[in-house]
Amino acid sequence: MRNEPVAPHEAIRHARRAAGLSLREVARRLEVSPATLSAVETGKTGISIARLTRLSDVLGVPVAHLLGGTSPAARPSSDRADSERDEQGDWREFAPLDVDPVLASALASFVEIGYHGTTVRAIARRAGTSVPGLYHHYRDKHDLLVRILDLTMDELHWRVRAARAEGRDSIHRVRLIVEALALFHTHRRDLGFIGASEMRSLSPGERARIARSRRDIQALLDDAIAEAHAEGRIANSQVRAAGRAIATMCTAIPQWFRESGPATPEEVAAQYGDFALGLLGVDPVR
Repeated sequence: MRNEPVAPHEAIRHARRAAGLSLREVARRLEVSPATLSAVETGKTGISIARLTRLSDVLGVPVAHLLGGTSPAARPSSDRADSERDEQGDWREFAPLDVDPVLASALASFVEIGYHGTTVRAIARRAGTSVPGLYHHYRDKHDLLVRILDLTMDELHWRVRAARAEGRDSIHRVRLIVEALALFHTHRRDLGFIGASEMRSLSPGERARIARSRRDIQALLDDAIAEAHAEGRIANSQVRAAGRAIATMCTAIPQWFRESGPATPEEVAAQYGDFALGLLGVDPVR
């Protein structure tokens, strides 16, 4: 029988109870307060994609199920890429970044003169608001940096996962993951630049949390490479080192890419897909 969709907060609550876990225990594993998780389960607050992904691991259910979708058995596997696209959009398409003026001003200032060189007063002036007005929405400058990095990781997670879901086989999955990483770091060059340069400016707790999220992205690429290696489809035996090199190659794109340059983001993504498969020693015949 086909399951009826439910609201995401209800799906999260039902999944936690079905797993036999207390609210306090799940909150501990997510590194949030029980009050925050309770607010999520009652629909009073939202949850980021990165945290939703961690929650799916804790509860042992797919992300789509926590979003209120039907159970995995009720959805044919051939519809996986379409469902990912329906939830967030097409991973190849990039609309203008939808952020408020304060966050946009903080992002631009951090890119231009760095986090430590930027003052709250300068951000407020650039955003056309007062310092008290800024503090009404953000606790401090550090809060702005955390929001920027959360935005970065949330978008990376859904785009990379949607790209992976579209793969026809292990080699195609590797290529699409690399293309998703390259496209993000061209279209979202400022976010990528801050992600690479300002991790050191985070508090220890936030730095550890974002670092875990980054490792989860790396794991998606590593798992695809490992699958291809197990199938005998890649010649390079140093799969872990190759995976790190490929990811680093993509995260370095913001250092040199310019919209006015000779290559489009799509051309860069295709080139980097070729580079990655070449590094892995993919047999072109198979």
